[in-house]
Amino acid sequence: MLPATLLAKKRDGGELTWEEIQFLIEGFVAGRVADYQMSAFAMAVVIRGMTPDETAALTLAMLDSGERLEVADESSAPRVDKHSTGGLGDKVSLILAPLLACHGVQVPMISGRGLGLTGGTLDKLEAIPGFRTMLDRSSREWQLQQLGCFIIGASERIAPADRRLYALRDVTGTVESIPLITASILSKKLAGSLDRLVMDVKVGSAAFMKTVTEATALARSLVATGHRLGLGTTALLTDMDQPLGRAIGNAIEVNESWEVLTGCGPPEVGELTVRLAAQALVDAGRAESIPQASETLWRSLGDGTAAERFEQLIAAQGGKWSGPLRLAPAADVTLDQSGYVAAFDCERLGRCVVEMGGGRSRAEDRIDPTVGLEIFARIGDRVERGQTWLKVHGRDPASWVESLRSAIRLVDHPLPPRALVLDTLAGET
Repeated sequence: MLPATLLAKKRDGGELTWEEIQFLIEGFVAGRVADYQMSAFAMAVVIRGMTPDETAALTLAMLDSGERLEVADESSAPRVDKHSTGGLGDKVSLILAPLLACHGVQVPMISGRGLGLTGGTLDKLEAIPGFRTMLDRSSREWQLQQLGCFIIGASERIAPADRRLYALRDVTGTVESIPLITASILSKKLAGSLDRLVMDVKVGSAAFMKTVTEATALARSLVATGHRLGLGTTALLTDMDQPLGRAIGNAIEVNESWEVLTGCGPPEVGELTVRLAAQALVDAGRAESIPQASETLWRSLGDGTAAERFEQLIAAQGGKWSGPLRLAPAADVTLDQSGYVAAFDCERLGRCVVEMGGGRSRAEDRIDPTVGLEIFARIGDRVERGQTWLKVHGRDPASWVESLRSAIRLVDHPLPPRALVLDTLAGET
């Protein structure tokens, strides 16, 4: 079957077979299917959607385009991971991987870099001098056996079809497609040879999915596709109508992660990390209930066990850690009125970090790890005129003060507390 025939079938809403989708992806990676043909296919998917079978087939074809991480010993501990759809200040992975590794599971975490307003786990870790985000096979095996975790980037041999297709989607306006997002995420996670996956699907103004309806649709697709392909997946919908924690940036988020690992830090960061980690332990059969798992996880944060594992992880991957990382000079942003915090202009906050050099507008942009923001208020807080609600770290931080002063909205009446976890979706294996 020629790609043009296959494309016509999809345009008409006809269902593609597993063999047809495999043919398309293999041809794309081998260069037999041109970029313009694949772009047209992606647009057809955006317009027509995909059935659950088609989504699973696409995911599997993208997975099969590359290698999977090895499993050295079939009798080893369960392999689990967490993936987030991204949002401002989301540094959970830095805490969760070493924390989970203290509790009888292995965490072979394959992470990504930031693009746009969402920061990347790899960029944050590379703020630590010397930290290596690529490991050879023997180093990966050693870390899983000795430390229970690693955090690396995807090599060119892991889901290469996803890398090529994502680059096309980014420039052709076909990013916003639930089947394509599902296949992109799960093809890389399945390459980690996982036993269980926990998805953190963000919803709100600081997230990719702005509404609960959109986030629920994505979560259902991820859970259903994961289970179809033999990967037990649970998805949590979590609030991202405001940044998670106080810190937005790279070095500043590493510092906040260290605070949480040592039993301090913003309570919402610790709460979400423990909730996601507890779900992973229950799903992997390492705990009987979320409350039981949460209790043991909080203990590891409080007694220094998780912090020690974090230090071991950094050292094993070449990093040099001697405490909080250096930040750029700072300037304070104060309030010009009193009231209750109702909302943040998350787009403006995220754009500020990117424009100061803390994020990427293009994949080739270089990162300045020392820039960032620190927020001293959350939705629902009572704040007073003249109070510092934001600290800007940058090369010329004072130049950003006026443009950020109105990036917070106040009201004159109290607001109800906001739930951090909105919903949990799971499927049957």
